[in-house]
Amino acid sequence: MSEASLPASSAVSLPTFRFSASETIKHVVLILGSLIVLLPFYVMLSYSFKSPAEIMQNTGGFFGTQELFRDDYCIKLGRDAADCMVTPFIYNYTTAFEKAPLVRYLFNGVVVTASIFFIQVLVALPCAYALAKLRFWGREAVFGLVLFCLLIPVHAIALPLYIMLAKLGLTNTYAALVIPWTISVFGIFLMRQFFMTVPDDLIDAARMDGMSEFSIIWNVMLPTAIPALLAFAIFSVVAHWNDYFWPRIVVTGDRSLFTPPLGLREFKGDADGDNFGPMMATATIIVAPLIIAFMIAQRRFIEGITLSGMK
Repeated sequence: MSEASLPASSAVSLPTFRFSASETIKHVVLILGSLIVLLPFYVMLSYSFKSPAEIMQNTGGFFGTQELFRDDYCIKLGRDAADCMVTPFIYNYTTAFEKAPLVRYLFNGVVVTASIFFIQVLVALPCAYALAKLRFWGREAVFGLVLFCLLIPVHAIALPLYIMLAKLGLTNTYAALVIPWTISVFGIFLMRQFFMTVPDDLIDAARMDGMSEFSIIWNVMLPTAIPALLAFAIFSVVAHWNDYFWPRIVVTGDRSLFTPPLGLREFKGDADGDNFGPMMATATIIVAPLIIAFMIAQRRFIEGITLSGMK
C-alpha cells in the first residue's frame, strides 16, 4: 500500500513550533539567573576536588588533575616527604573531618534545627487556626501585628535578645541557640493562609462529633496541612542550618556547641593562609543534606506554597 493511499487520520502529526519573543526572553533571563545561582556551588564543589596549587592558579578543570602533592603540615610533624604525598580529593575531605570535629558540628546542627522547627510548629498551628477559623474580638489587630513582625529584621533585635539571655545565664548553651527562634511569625502567617482554604464544614462536622478545638487542630487540621508544613520546614531548616550570625554571637569559645557554619572558621585566617580545599569540602558536606532533602520534598514544597497562596 502506498503512502498516498493511507487515510489522513493515520498520518503522524508533528508538533508545531511557534517562536515567541516574550517567551524566549523569559527563558533567557531564567537561564542566566540559574547560572548566577549555581556558580558558587560549582566553585565550591570544584575547589573541594583540587590541590592548593590548582586552586591558586585556577587550573585542572572541574575535578583537578588529582596528581599527588606534598602536605606541608605532615612535613612539620616530622614525617618523611614520601609519606606526606597525598591525593587532593582524599586530602580535602579527610582534613575536613580531622582538623575540625565536623561530626559534632553536624550533630549540633541537627539538634538545633529540629528543636526550633518542632517548637515553631507547636506554636504556629494553634495561632494560625485561631486567626483563620475562630471569631474573637481583636482578631484582625492580632493578624496585623503578625504582619508587622514580618517586617522586623533579625539583626534589629539581636542585641536585646543577647542581653536577655546573658542575664539569664543561658549563653553558650543549646537554649541560647533555640529559644529566640521558637516563635515564627512567618510560620503563623503561612499556616493561617493555608487554613483559610480548609472548608468550614469540615470543622463544623468535627465539632458536632464532640471534638474540642485543640483536638480539631491536631487530628483534623494537621493532617490536611502536611504540604504547607513541608514548605515551612524547608524555609525554617535552611534558615537555621545555615545561620552563622546568631550562633557566632551566643557561642563564645565553647567549640562543642559550634553549628556547621561555625565549623568553616576552623579553616580560615591562620598564619599559613586560608585552606580553601578542606574549607570547600566542609561546605559541600554541610550543604549536601539540605540539597538532598529539598530534592526529595520539592514536589510537596511547591504544592504547599501553591495551596497557601504564597506563590
